[in-house]
Amino acid sequence: MKLGMVGLGRMGANMARRLLRAGHECVAFDLNRDNVAAIAADGGGSAATLADLVKSLPQPRAVWVMVPAGAPTEQSVEQLGALMSAGDIIIDGGNSFYKDDVRRAAKLAERGIHYLDVGTSGGVWGLERGYCLMIGGNAEAVRHVEPLFRALAPGRGSIPPADGRESTSSSAEEGYLHCGPAGAGHFVKMVHNGIEYGLMQAYAEGFDIMKAAGTDQRPEAMRYNLNLADISELWRRGSVVSSWLLDLTAAALAQSPELSEFTGSVDDSGEGRWTVEAAIEQAVPADVLSAALYARFRSRVSHTFGEKLLSAMRHQFGGHVEKAAKPVK
Repeated sequence: MKLGMVGLGRMGANMARRLLRAGHECVAFDLNRDNVAAIAADGGGSAATLADLVKSLPQPRAVWVMVPAGAPTEQSVEQLGALMSAGDIIIDGGNSFYKDDVRRAAKLAERGIHYLDVGTSGGVWGLERGYCLMIGGNAEAVRHVEPLFRALAPGRGSIPPADGRESTSSSAEEGYLHCGPAGAGHFVKMVHNGIEYGLMQAYAEGFDIMKAAGTDQRPEAMRYNLNLADISELWRRGSVVSSWLLDLTAAALAQSPELSEFTGSVDDSGEGRWTVEAAIEQAVPADVLSAALYARFRSRVSHTFGEKLLSAMRHQFGGHVEKAAKPVK
């Protein structure tokens, strides 16, 4: 298929490269012309403007928007909506708020343009590992661009279906899934990221406790100067708490046991807040996810080793760079 890719940041550029490797055509647009040139050097096409990008695609056109959530996505979708025609498809692969998806889909549907919201997980590792894709929108549009989802997703690989799961035709085992109508993809991704907050916080607190075990606050006979890098590596093998996040934790501690390059000021990108808001709207208890979000707020005032580890994990999976901590008033 031929796809337009708008936004060539940490994830967008690698997604374009993965599609090119799979034999698809990609026409790239980004405000940074160096990013566009890099994709062109890898065999992709380039466009100087959104209008040029749209003109270069066969109908029905498909354009994937991979820019920051909020105003950049809103502006990109509005501009593309004005340039595209009935039957065309706009895909938002960023971390948009699902209620914005519902609104955008309804507005574009008035002109016959399909809008798909695709929660995309994989971070800076997705080029090689593939991307887990959570998709919302019109089923017919999903089917039309399914070859793109199949190319971006990890595929079955060596992972068998879960014990007790009968063999099905679900694409979930391939690493992508049509979750429901407009907004459903980003709703599922929102909860995914809320859970991620909780998992990261659990690891951070556990390692913080082990770090403190060697301090003089404990009786001398019970002081343990634990090798956290070794322990994280140990837990990757046979432990019930093993996960990809633990793999990244182990990598961070192997590279920097004291995490001295991190302050521990941990940002939140929106999805954790939205998950807690959804829990409140639906009267669903979310004690752990709420506490994990509040811990990130507190981290911007004072810092622990655990918060340095949180920051290191974010850097490992998403290339996120710490923002400067706000001064205490």
